[in-house]
Amino acid sequence: MLGNLTFDALPFVRAWHSPSINEIIGAGAGAVVIIGAICTFALITRLGKWRYLWTEWMTSVDHKKIGIMYVLIAFVMLSRALMEAVLIRMQQAVAIQTPGFIEPNHFAQLFSTHGSIMIFFMAMPFLTGLINYVVPLQIGARDVAFPSLNSVSLWLTAGGSGLMMASLVVGEFSTGGWSGYPPYTELNYSGGVGPDYWIWAVTLSSLGSMFVGINVAVTLYKLRAPGMSWMRMPLFCWTSLCTAILMIFAMPALTVATLLLAADRYLGMHFFTDSLGGNMMNYVNLFWLFGHPEVYILVLPAFGVFSEVVSAFSSKELYGYTSLVLATLAIAVLSFTVWVHHFFTMGQGANVNAVFGIATMIIGIPTGVKIYDWIWTMFRGEVRFTPPMLFSIAFMVTFVIGGFTGIILATPPLDYLVHNTLFLVAHFHNMLIPGLLYGMIAGYQYWFPKAFGFRLSERWGRIAFVCWVVGFYLAFMPLYVLGAAGMARRTQEVFDPTFRPWLIAALCGALVLFAGLASLFIQLWVSIRDRHANGVPVGDPWDARGLEWATSSPPPEYNFATIPHVSNLDAFYWRKRNNGAYHPADHYRDITLPGNTSMGVIIGVAAAFCAFGLIWHIWWLAGLSVLIILGSWIARSFSRDTERIVSAAEVERIDRAWLAQAAAARPVPRQLEENAANEGLAEWMA
Repeated sequence: MLGNLTFDALPFVRAWHSPSINEIIGAGAGAVVIIGAICTFALITRLGKWRYLWTEWMTSVDHKKIGIMYVLIAFVMLSRALMEAVLIRMQQAVAIQTPGFIEPNHFAQLFSTHGSIMIFFMAMPFLTGLINYVVPLQIGARDVAFPSLNSVSLWLTAGGSGLMMASLVVGEFSTGGWSGYPPYTELNYSGGVGPDYWIWAVTLSSLGSMFVGINVAVTLYKLRAPGMSWMRMPLFCWTSLCTAILMIFAMPALTVATLLLAADRYLGMHFFTDSLGGNMMNYVNLFWLFGHPEVYILVLPAFGVFSEVVSAFSSKELYGYTSLVLATLAIAVLSFTVWVHHFFTMGQGANVNAVFGIATMIIGIPTGVKIYDWIWTMFRGEVRFTPPMLFSIAFMVTFVIGGFTGIILATPPLDYLVHNTLFLVAHFHNMLIPGLLYGMIAGYQYWFPKAFGFRLSERWGRIAFVCWVVGFYLAFMPLYVLGAAGMARRTQEVFDPTFRPWLIAALCGALVLFAGLASLFIQLWVSIRDRHANGVPVGDPWDARGLEWATSSPPPEYNFATIPHVSNLDAFYWRKRNNGAYHPADHYRDITLPGNTSMGVIIGVAAAFCAFGLIWHIWWLAGLSVLIILGSWIARSFSRDTERIVSAAEVERIDRAWLAQAAAARPVPRQLEENAANEGLAEWMA
């Protein structure tokens, strides 16, 4: 009935039988998940919000709400992954010529979950959330092209995240790293359920991301407002489009790799078993066909965020718009040509290494173009050092340092020296923390007033900025030194005592980074508390340029009372300067919106249960879940009640109320935009 599931799968039982520090940590982590779930359930029940959550959020297909839920998932998973990073650093700092407090198997699970969560369940949901929220508003659309598919994508990602959290409470996680390489994940070498958790969680996430890619690409192709040609799109839309295309082509490679690995483990197919006719390199190739474009899937949206933020807070048009678009396209294309640089030490010839080393270095050219364009945008601009701008500037400095170390790794002879050491760990964190996380935090702080109608606390934003930047340099610069000295990555116990000061510095950095995360949560709490003083209902608190600022904060469910006509780049900015931003429409019409659907929730939850059944060999549960997925899909296809209409009278009432609010608001100059006087109406300046 319960397959391979027994009481010994519970960490609490293991901690009871063997009360070591290692087991107690595992049980404690499981307890946090359970207590957190119970408290959340009890709080919602006490507040009587289940119906509200179901009708207004869980079954909603509004791209804005789906985007916010993606970001919420990202923050929850970031919290877990950062705690695991602190544990990893603590173990390495104390385990110098001693075993430390975490056993090797548990340590291997920690770095596997940390990497998997940060890539698949923090970074991907975060960027998907921002794209979901912002892109339809920026192109003047009412929603994405496939709203129901958007809901399915969200709940598949949520299902995968749920599996990651379940692995803390039932069973164990993979020890094969975030890449899941065989033979570490083959049945003969890892017979537990850990690799199965990894396979199915990543598969659900990759399917959701592929659907997102299709949805975003079609939305940008089909739903742009009249007059918005390709070269009038905001930079964030361009980077989102390239990201979507990368998702469409890269994610299937990952899905095929994980499914073939599942076939090896469940059906004894041996696709990747060298001794039985398979080839492990087939997995490695498939994985990095996804893996290297994935780096650019992660950083391109952040490049779009920085472009928007630097332009808005420099009070200048983005310098070199065309070159930025071309650089984005070049990076997207080149990202598919460099995956072999991950195999420099795997026995391929020197000529092959040279070709892919050069190809890797070429990516530095369009990336450099972007950096120069952002710097020139700031040059002689009226730069305001708001938290999003501070994160953007910190990104430019830190990312360039990471780029230089990337050139070192792209040189095959040098790569041989530091391959598989902490130098590599320092490098990819040097690229992804400023290139992804700083961008996502900057975007979150930049667009938060648009989503919720009030600004975030600038004071706590600056505190968070200091913690994230100082923590980064403390945590990862020592790793360059350790890597150059030969310390291998994923090391559970360290035997060279000279590494101790660097490892302690890295631990301090991890703790400061954790303080940065805590600062973001405090910022959110303080901002909600003071939301009435920091309200920006008119909708344009930064004197920004894109169409997303041309509507109230938060926007109505249909985004725009009438679809805007676009005649320039920076359409809203042009309308503000020509006194055309806050006028009622000539005619208001009924607006048709997609209706709510429970299909996304049902498919996502059923897919997670199906995966859980496969992990524990509970075949009836897996089969029943598949039937529910198919039944939900078929039932939805027969439904004819899939739309609803907002009447013209209702649209006019909401629009005129907003325009009256804008007319009554006092325009605020840029110098006072962080002041409580900012109601979201920027002062026009010649």
